[in-house]
Amino acid sequence: MKQSLFTMEHARQLTEDTYELVLSGDTSAITAPGQFVNIQLPGKFLRRPISICNWTDSALLLLVRVVGEGTKDLVRSVPGEELDVLSGLGNGFDLSLSGEHPILLGGGIGIAPLYGLAKRMVDAGVSPTVALGFRTWKEAFYLEEFAALGCRLLVATEDGSLGIRGFVTDLAANVPECDYAFVCGPTPMLKAVHNLSQLTGGQFSFEARMGCGFGACMGCTVPTRDGYKRVCKDGPILCKEEIVWQD
Repeated sequence: MKQSLFTMEHARQLTEDTYELVLSGDTSAITAPGQFVNIQLPGKFLRRPISICNWTDSALLLLVRVVGEGTKDLVRSVPGEELDVLSGLGNGFDLSLSGEHPILLGGGIGIAPLYGLAKRMVDAGVSPTVALGFRTWKEAFYLEEFAALGCRLLVATEDGSLGIRGFVTDLAANVPECDYAFVCGPTPMLKAVHNLSQLTGGQFSFEARMGCGFGACMGCTVPTRDGYKRVCKDGPILCKEEIVWQD
């Protein structure tokens, strides 16, 4: 974990409530896709945890969905504005476990960390299948960016307005050769993917309300087969075999 100042370079609106942000700064604490940053915003008591979409040695790419006043203020940051950022938080995805036929499953804003993951897989000579789900075509984003990586790209929408009508689980079921999954999205989606019989293993990115973001407050614990784990420190990535779902 590292605390440093990042400078807002630009913001680009992708959909009605989703934005792409580019910040410049020291990214040396980021070691794996799936990690996140925690951003301090003026006048807000708690930092805002945001998944890392991608990064270079000197720049940070974030995809942010506006869900409240904090994220609304964040996407309104102007070029040149400095932000206090805790970076390199969480454990991130382990690419060494992917096997020959991984599938990346993302829903909504949960697709963000999968972009950086897909890029590093492609760079390592692995060709993942990427399956993305949205409620409607109006909420779809980053499809061109994933396609530009050379990934096999599949899309589903709940209303059938783009891709197939259905969910990412429907997409995965039609790709039986993919038996290891990297998953990020809303909890109902994570549960549904976890129940897919074709998967021999997988890594699931969890979300939770956080106080500190680095494991000190114990405010984001979830039950696992090995006892309670902190989403911010022991996660946000949990392996398929250790996950326990609560009713």
